[in-house]
Amino acid sequence: MKTPRLNALQQHYNQIAGQSLNSLMSLSNNIFAFAMTLLVLEIRLPAHDPIHNDQDLFMALHTMFPHVTTWLMSVLTLGLYWVGQQTQLNHLKHSNLRYAWIQLTFLAFVTAIPFSTRLLNEFIDYRLALLIYWGNIFALGMLVMASWNYAGKKELLKISVTKETFHSVNRRIIRAQILYAIGASLCLINPYWSIGFIVLVQLNYALTPRIPFICELTA
Repeated sequence: MKTPRLNALQQHYNQIAGQSLNSLMSLSNNIFAFAMTLLVLEIRLPAHDPIHNDQDLFMALHTMFPHVTTWLMSVLTLGLYWVGQQTQLNHLKHSNLRYAWIQLTFLAFVTAIPFSTRLLNEFIDYRLALLIYWGNIFALGMLVMASWNYAGKKELLKISVTKETFHSVNRRIIRAQILYAIGASLCLINPYWSIGFIVLVQLNYALTPRIPFICELTA
């Protein structure tokens, strides 16, 4: 059995551990940067031997288009979640141990994006590969929402965050996940339609002005 002193020390540790938002931001920035770097390294140059002129090179580059598309999709995925996470952290007064572990779990799924992207590249015509990729995106979204709601429940948010802002963030996450799910379901028709729709959803959230018909779905 733990002595009262050990219990007090454990409780004190839990209260002070994981409070630094700067450390969490720094770790997050490094992991996102590393994951994005791994993505571009997965785009392999065409083999040199079959290429003898510009036309051969053009055709070889043309065959790389699906890989470039999945690279773009994953860069947009990481970019959107990085912006979302940084925005969330900027609304916090401080962190705590449990919140830090929620964020670390989120970052673990960030590191999985290069793997799920490579799997999709290698088996782009298979629905399961796309569903695994979507599962990766879904996990990221759910963890962003979980950390946001935990921060609200434990009063970690700054006083300037109103109830309207809090619920608006939740609605944005839910709508995005619904659109991603619609995109993933399109793989039942054609995997390329699915990828194209997900890219459009991401561009809609990343760009201003937004894409008209998707903007109506997210309003």
